[in-house]
Amino acid sequence: MIFWLSVIFCFITFASSTPPDDPVKCESGNTICTVTNSYGAFPDRSICEAAKVEYPKTEAELVSVVAAATRAAQKMRAVTRYSHSIPKLVCTDGKDGILISTKFLNHVVRTDPEAKTLTVESGVTLRQLIEEAAKMDLALPYAPYWWGLTVGGMMGTGAHGSSLWGKGSSVHDYVTEIRMVSPGSVSEGYVKVRVLSETMNPEEFNAAKVSLGVLGVISQVTFELQPMFKRSLTYVMRSDSDFGDQAVTFGEEHEFADFLWLPSQGKVVYRIDDRVPLNTSGNGLFDFFPFRPQLSAALAVVRSIEESEEAFADVNNKCVRGEQISSFLFSIAYGVCNNGFLFTGYPVIGRQDRMMSSGACLDSHQDGLITACPWDPRINGEFFHQTTFSVPLTHVKEFINNIKALVKIEPKSLCVLEDSNGVLMRYVTSSPAFLGKEEKALDFDLTYYRSKDDPLTPRLYEDFIEEIEQMAIFKYNALPHWGKNRNIAFDGVIRKYKNANAFLKVKERFDPSGLFSTEWTDQILGLKGNVTIVKEGCALEGLCICSEDSHCAPTKGYLCRPGITVLMGCPYSIDKKLPAPRTPSEGCCTLVRTIGMKCVCEVITKGMEATIDMQKLVNVAAACGRPLAPGSQCGSYRVPGA
Repeated sequence: MIFWLSVIFCFITFASSTPPDDPVKCESGNTICTVTNSYGAFPDRSICEAAKVEYPKTEAELVSVVAAATRAAQKMRAVTRYSHSIPKLVCTDGKDGILISTKFLNHVVRTDPEAKTLTVESGVTLRQLIEEAAKMDLALPYAPYWWGLTVGGMMGTGAHGSSLWGKGSSVHDYVTEIRMVSPGSVSEGYVKVRVLSETMNPEEFNAAKVSLGVLGVISQVTFELQPMFKRSLTYVMRSDSDFGDQAVTFGEEHEFADFLWLPSQGKVVYRIDDRVPLNTSGNGLFDFFPFRPQLSAALAVVRSIEESEEAFADVNNKCVRGEQISSFLFSIAYGVCNNGFLFTGYPVIGRQDRMMSSGACLDSHQDGLITACPWDPRINGEFFHQTTFSVPLTHVKEFINNIKALVKIEPKSLCVLEDSNGVLMRYVTSSPAFLGKEEKALDFDLTYYRSKDDPLTPRLYEDFIEEIEQMAIFKYNALPHWGKNRNIAFDGVIRKYKNANAFLKVKERFDPSGLFSTEWTDQILGLKGNVTIVKEGCALEGLCICSEDSHCAPTKGYLCRPGITVLMGCPYSIDKKLPAPRTPSEGCCTLVRTIGMKCVCEVITKGMEATIDMQKLVNVAAACGRPLAPGSQCGSYRVPGA
């Protein structure tokens, strides 16, 4: 109760918070520096170092910085104002590299209302971009929901909103021109400024649209905008009984559709969100509650509860709390307001510049960290893993049904996602960008607890989350979000892009000495080594796949348990409530033969036996050529016949 009163009090009272810290810290002026992300930790918890940081204020200064570093053969990486990428995209190799911050490259360069274009520097935030477009009664049609990203950051990682309409929801597909500053030859003065566009140099343009920062530093970007419009938004909560079918078609029915899935509750929140004429009555505002400033003291209480749940394996409380959080957020329409202050009912109608993105915790005055963004590493607030991937729309129904099969095995297993408000699902479509999306897909965004102090302690139902992650990435060939994942999501990722070789050729032309490349970027681009880190406990933080007990936490009861994969792969053959098919599917039998029934029987719990027909499982084993011996034990079930 104290927690909820604190949350509601915070919701009503506070309008500003302590601004986020600079991700770059230096010991002496701008030298001897470290860099991190806005959450305070990379997936491998390493500290990235650099010799110095530069803060150019104009393109001319940026050109000078790149030329000097190229002349000295120094490694370089661009870093944004808030550094929101979870992977190590901002890190240079070793301690001698240079960080180039775009913090002060935050100006409007040119506006053209007649051509409906807007040119800005790469350090401009999404919020600034939206506001500047609105001054011309123009709008960016699609964008991420968090407005603290910069233009350069969005271009570097392929950031997107949610839509299958038009050119799709990726920000980079509404860009018409990019100015890129890259290393040059001696005759060029060690630096080269390229102006890239679809008409003049399409190959280089499509490489630069999602660049991972390895082509140079983006200086300026020109956006093609649309006339201002309004949106009509309604959230509806439904059962997930037909969700597999709905997920495939819903995005074609509503332009800005998305979902919040609560799998352990068996519920889905549908976002019914469409474009309406500008003269439609309404002054709505999208002010997403989790992006508002929160009381640091309240966040510390919540974090303490999370840590207690993990320490005592208190899944019941986690499920109750997840239901409370999701119910509360749904009751306040997630912070959407009809008049800018209060939610009074659906639909909420407002201009695109007020309805597409938010981030009130950035509207900041220093208050001594009394309030902050919930994930600010300076307070004892949120600390989490994020796993985000795009599953081809052709496989979405099957993937959703596989996740439902996991919930049947252990109904409370995915409560661990629901105290972070469930699984956010957004639509994306194919992009001409070489490292953009390959086809129509649904993006799944999973956020879940991460220990601040003990990376070698397993999380509640860690194996279930990792099963979902690995199934998406390896079985369904899902594409990871370049800015959000743990290491294993990037294992072999470059092979999934049909234009990968074209991208690498452009990279070689722009930066033949690899001054903007690092060990990390070489790994994810398949040029050198592997992104996975194999060591004791490596699977606990997504640094590797658990293929032997030492990769997990054997002394704490978390062993390598591939048997659950069989239960996931054979749901229709072993479910108590479904009629068994005449023979198991070939995919089911492949898993049985590969993993073996010994591993399967070791993972079965009493909770699983409530949904699994154990005799059907025995029949599956026999049909797949791996029969269980009569009288042997499988879970608590004794195989008949001894």
